[in-house]
Amino acid sequence: MVTHIRMKNFKSWQDSGEVKLAPLTGFFGTNSSGKSSLLQMLLLLKQTAEHADSEEIFFFGDESSHINLGNFREVIHAHNLNKSLELEFGTELMEPRSVSLPIRGHGLWKSKIDLFTFNTVVRVENQIPAIQNLSYAAPSNSWKIVWKSGNTRGIHQGTQFLNGTPIGSAYVQNCYGKPTTRNIGVSWDRKLLRQTSLIFENLFLHIHYLGPTRVNPLRSYTWEGSHPEHPGQWGDQAIDALLSARARNLKTLHEAEEVPIEQRVSYWLQEMGLAHSFALDWTSGKTYEVRIQKTSSSPPVTLADMGYGLTQFLPVLVLCYYASEGSTLILEQPGIHLHPKVQSQLADLLIEVVNERNLQILVESHSEHFLNRLQRRIAEEDITPDKTALYFCRNEEGVSTIERLKMDEFGNIANWPENFFGDEMGDLFAMTEAQKKRQKKAEG
Repeated sequence: MVTHIRMKNFKSWQDSGEVKLAPLTGFFGTNSSGKSSLLQMLLLLKQTAEHADSEEIFFFGDESSHINLGNFREVIHAHNLNKSLELEFGTELMEPRSVSLPIRGHGLWKSKIDLFTFNTVVRVENQIPAIQNLSYAAPSNSWKIVWKSGNTRGIHQGTQFLNGTPIGSAYVQNCYGKPTTRNIGVSWDRKLLRQTSLIFENLFLHIHYLGPTRVNPLRSYTWEGSHPEHPGQWGDQAIDALLSARARNLKTLHEAEEVPIEQRVSYWLQEMGLAHSFALDWTSGKTYEVRIQKTSSSPPVTLADMGYGLTQFLPVLVLCYYASEGSTLILEQPGIHLHPKVQSQLADLLIEVVNERNLQILVESHSEHFLNRLQRRIAEEDITPDKTALYFCRNEEGVSTIERLKMDEFGNIANWPENFFGDEMGDLFAMTEAQKKRQKKAEG
């Protein structure tokens, strides 16, 4: 689970401060307030880890990546290349990882990591982005590994400082310290880089992203027997994921009982009133159809004949149950195209998978109905306030700011921005006044 994020000079964020994340974290705010940028920081690091063979400090993306941020100039705050870009996150690993190194004069240095914080500072030098500072820290083990410009680095453990041969910039090829294939040596600093960078890459294997719009549905699907890691950032592999789960008999936990993933997907479609029945039917060869009954008396139709809301929401459902337990899901506008009742029930779905599947959900939303249902479930003790974190973002004169919403154990929010969801009482009052004036005018 990602425990916090922080960014300095990243797009509209001059300094976000430490943003603490919970199992269920929601980001609200006005348009272009910086909500998406908070999530894009993690996506930038994820796609850089996925392109680990590249010798770019960051992989800013292309048309097929999670995000396409252009280049360093486009990312740095106010396009000021004299500024340094700083990204930081903390994480609680799903499983502890061991790090061990023989160090001359100190014997075997070893540590088991369950929590760590990563920080990188990058600035432009000679028109090329370069690492100015890079560190990994394990708070529970009281050590910190630091690489700095000027070719100095070391391990701090308690009051002890273990020195070694300067690492040299040629050893590091990207923002998280992956060692290059050039100048291969057996020095302990390279061994340490290799171990920490592998922990970084493994972490981002379990962070999955679903974008704000998803692919259009098809009348039939061809399954080649693939087993995707996730349903795809646009939901384009959602059906492949369901067929893979069926073939491998993958199950998910519900009320202490394991049930097929397909069964939970079907349940939520029924519960939300989006479908009466849901089935994946084999037709011929490698071809399958998704058949859905809207009501008990209506004929089954293909996914392409259903409403846009269902087809856009199906990948959200699949991801929530197909992702491995302990994963972090980044969801942008998961309730888009859904009517208010289903937007409310979306909160129930996310609460279930947070509680039963140990997922972390980072969600960007504009939905009042989603928020209201979440507040109600906190009051009903279906989820505790400490398992949630809600934030409101603003942008004033090109600089984003963030404020954590203060929610108590009864679901009350003390500092919700006035009229963000509109002025309902004001609108009703104005409508009543207008009606009175028209009636008075008609009576003449």
